[in-house]
Amino acid sequence: MEKTYQPEQIETRWYARWEADNRFAPSGHGQPFSMMIPPPNVTGSLHMGHAFQDTIMDTLTRYKRMQGRNTLWQVGTDHAGIATQMLVERKVAAEEGKTRHDLGREAFIDKVWEWKEESGGHITRQLRRMGASVDWSRERFTMDDGFYKAVQEVFVRLYDEGLIYRGKRLVNWDPTLHTAISDLEVENKEQQGSFWHFRYPLAEGATTADGKDYLVVATTRPETLLGDTGVAVNPADERYASLVGKFIELPLVGRRIPIVADEHADMEKGSGCVKITPAHDFNDYEVGKRHDHLLINVFSQDATILERAEIFNLKGQPQPQEDATLPGKYAGLDRFAARSLIVEDMEALGLLAQVESVNNTLPYGDRSGDVIEPLLTDQWFVAVETLAKPAIEAVENGDIQFVPKNYENMYFAWMRDLQDWCISRQLWWGHRIPAWYDAKGNVYVARSAEEAREKNGLGADVELTQDDDVLDTWFSSGLWTFGTLGWPEQTPELETFHPSSVLVTGFDIIFFWVARMIMLTLKFTGEVPFKQVYVHGLVRDRDGNKMSKSKGNVLDPIDLIDGIELDTLIEKRTGNMMQPQKAKAIAKATRDEFKDGIEPHGTDALRFTFLSQATTGRDIKFDMNRLDGYRNFCNKLWNASRYVLMNAEGEDCGQDGGEVTLSLADRWIISQLQKTANQVTKALEEYRFDHASQALYEFVWNEYCDWYLELSKPVLWDENATAESKRGTRRTLVRVLEAILRLAHPMMPFISEEIWQRIAPLAGTHAGGNDSIMVQPWPEAEESKIDEQATRDIEWLKGVIIAVRNIRAEMNIAPGKPLDVLLTKGQPEDAERLEKNRLFLAKLAKLESVSWLETPDDAPLSATQLVGDMEVLVPMADLIDKDAELKRLNKEIDKQDKLIGGIEKKLGNEGFIAKAPEAVVEKERGKLAEFQSAKQLLEEQKAKIEAL
Repeated sequence: MEKTYQPEQIETRWYARWEADNRFAPSGHGQPFSMMIPPPNVTGSLHMGHAFQDTIMDTLTRYKRMQGRNTLWQVGTDHAGIATQMLVERKVAAEEGKTRHDLGREAFIDKVWEWKEESGGHITRQLRRMGASVDWSRERFTMDDGFYKAVQEVFVRLYDEGLIYRGKRLVNWDPTLHTAISDLEVENKEQQGSFWHFRYPLAEGATTADGKDYLVVATTRPETLLGDTGVAVNPADERYASLVGKFIELPLVGRRIPIVADEHADMEKGSGCVKITPAHDFNDYEVGKRHDHLLINVFSQDATILERAEIFNLKGQPQPQEDATLPGKYAGLDRFAARSLIVEDMEALGLLAQVESVNNTLPYGDRSGDVIEPLLTDQWFVAVETLAKPAIEAVENGDIQFVPKNYENMYFAWMRDLQDWCISRQLWWGHRIPAWYDAKGNVYVARSAEEAREKNGLGADVELTQDDDVLDTWFSSGLWTFGTLGWPEQTPELETFHPSSVLVTGFDIIFFWVARMIMLTLKFTGEVPFKQVYVHGLVRDRDGNKMSKSKGNVLDPIDLIDGIELDTLIEKRTGNMMQPQKAKAIAKATRDEFKDGIEPHGTDALRFTFLSQATTGRDIKFDMNRLDGYRNFCNKLWNASRYVLMNAEGEDCGQDGGEVTLSLADRWIISQLQKTANQVTKALEEYRFDHASQALYEFVWNEYCDWYLELSKPVLWDENATAESKRGTRRTLVRVLEAILRLAHPMMPFISEEIWQRIAPLAGTHAGGNDSIMVQPWPEAEESKIDEQATRDIEWLKGVIIAVRNIRAEMNIAPGKPLDVLLTKGQPEDAERLEKNRLFLAKLAKLESVSWLETPDDAPLSATQLVGDMEVLVPMADLIDKDAELKRLNKEIDKQDKLIGGIEKKLGNEGFIAKAPEAVVEKERGKLAEFQSAKQLLEEQKAKIEAL
């Protein structure tokens, strides 16, 4: 093996080898285990959340594969409708100076496919870099032909059953992209805004209880006044009880609108009166439905004011008999320009009562950056009520289990208050809706125009035009677990691997994806899509902040694996920022955190870092110090393996049989291995990846490396040791290490494979030609090998060695100086343990001699440590210069006194306490406690020396 661990040299080599050997495909044997990758956007790149999620999924997949399961980890990407269309539109504009409308739909779609072939594989290359053992031979794309067939089939069947319909409803509308978008694509941002209080004149001489001829309503969106259909007051509000059923004369428009009683009006908020605009607000729409109001739309799709309003009833039917007149001066104005002018006009009429500054939340499109408008448009919807019922029951009865269980409550809360799902998008890229229209606007839903004619008895002379809209990407990804396995055909893969075993996902898409998969899969397969849902948290920065490009705190997992120079990292974080001051601040913060850039850490260290923090459902704070620590862990494992190979290669390790004698250390480490195998297996079964990684870490670092390797040296290096003893220790060295590598493989696939190839032949496991650790059996604990007596004996031995080391440190005795040690008091078995383990003690504690002292009163003046009831004595005669040591200690104590005095003076200054930030004061208090603690230790040491 190379002297130093160099992950970049082994990782790409091993992944290419595994893929070439088709290691990731199902074996065809054993109980099936299947899992579907949440399909990342084809436009994207692997971010920290992906890397975290993929690490968890790959760990599960490799673990189940080693357990002999017939394992499928299905891979694929999502066509990402809006994101992809925007990206290709920008590319066409930059390269050709054209819009998609210049090209036409067909030519533009060709451009998208062209881009997908050239650039769409970036995220799959990154998955390979993370070590994801997905079955690439089955890679799917949500726009491939087979998947499109499944999407069409589901749409047509749902429509034929009356569960898909077309209607005019309020949706989140992006005025820049000209499409409806889902709630997930809306980013709510807090900001400073205004609350305008307007006087709405009462009609027909009506007055309030206190004699006013108007009501005051407040709004953050004055431009929607043009579409008001009523004013609501609370039914319990006595101030307005006499006005319910009377009318308002709507300012600027002149429309008479009713005053209605509705719980939506909050008596404690403002005047208690609320304007109702059903066509431009989701809450108002519900109020409008309760009171049978009309829907008056005053916005175009660009969010400009219409020349004439569009008026519909609650069924979305036009109402041409209604007066659609709007003030001409606002026609064509952008909504925000119209807002300003309307406020001016209301003030000029004496109807502006007050302007209040408020903090409010505005919805923005996460792709366009434009303010989202609730807009009344014709869209396709799924009626979800009948689909939701079995989906709720599947979780209630345990057919699907959430881990952790508390996420079931989030699921139920959403599912029990489900609104019909808008599935249409006004885009060109995506699954085009399989609906056709004749010249009269009649709609025919079918898999093709030919089928539409056949189903509806239409002649060839009837011209049909397909709907221009495409389906929401969540609709197609909702079919992911069965659509990727060949449905609607009853394929062998569908029979074998569905339902899938587990879904690994973030809590943020339980509503948008998980729930919809459950509904659609139950409907079309009669099965649940997965038996368990493991919900993980978000990856945040070291301070707990969400990672985002705008904050400049994003980390690219590939940069952590391969390293990145500081200047390049700063450029990545600030390159496209429009605000120089913000870019400068982010550059400084980056320099402070990553002084010299990021060194290569390798995939295994990054994966192990993620797993160490993968507690159930909690967000994780990603700290580079942890990553550094787990790179050191990889180094530790590498160096330990080099030690084993240096002592085992070319030697008799018992691989061909032969008598063996196991030392106490051998029996102990074998016993601890069984316990560790139990711990790791139990943790993985319970999705406690943090517990699994911690159990492995502690066994490898603290027990195998720090203790067992040291305990092996007295046997291997003792010329008087028997051949059976040496063979027993070598066999234990290599067999335990080989088992460690198998336990580590799901978590750290690359380093485990690289070392295993060298260790396996010595452990008696064939590792030639095509053999791989990937297909080795998962280590199962053998209860008969658990030796509690060996554990107790080793703990005693460790206690004595640590006691001697502590005395050396406290008394400032050189680590290599041989010592005479006495053991006394304690129990009868302590003396027996001394006789059995004298060799280990002498070698590991570097002792000249070690004896049992029967009469404690005869003990010379010694430094003492306790191991249980037993005393460990190191006679001090001739070991230290008492006077010189006391002089040194007094000097150190004086130094601490000065440091303590300085901080006490600062903390005693009232001006400092009053002016300094609390964090600075706390830091000083922490330093004071640290110096006081150091002084106390020095004084204890001084007292021991004085007692000698």
